[in-house]
Amino acid sequence: MRLDPDLRLRILEMIGIYSRRLSITEPKALLSTREVLDLPRPLTRGRRSTAYRYYGVAYLKSNMIFVNVRKIPNPAVLEDTIVHELIHVRFPYLSHGRRFDALVRRAINGETFPPYRQRRRMRKRHS
Repeated sequence: MRLDPDLRLRILEMIGIYSRRLSITEPKALLSTREVLDLPRPLTRGRRSTAYRYYGVAYLKSNMIFVNVRKIPNPAVLEDTIVHELIHVRFPYLSHGRRFDALVRRAINGETFPPYRQRRRMRKRHS
């Protein structure tokens, strides 16, 4: 796909919509490899020079996602990629697999996820 101002706006709107559904703060969107390479190295550590190979990358520590618009063939794959990367942000402990794919489908189908709450640890009682 070719990145033009209209497509950029549609992508940012999708990121906003799905971020609200997933109850996460909206991450910064990088939509070209040039945007990735222009950032300081520590912000894009891990997948900096290889980002062009993928449809998308989530930079969790920097709260950013990269969507490689030039590599994506159609709008359906674009939406799937955006949701996929946002699922990485919402569930950083989860790796790819059936459960991950099910979460992507649920988000695309309109399900809203409650805000993440860290579990409280059980305290031992001293007798």
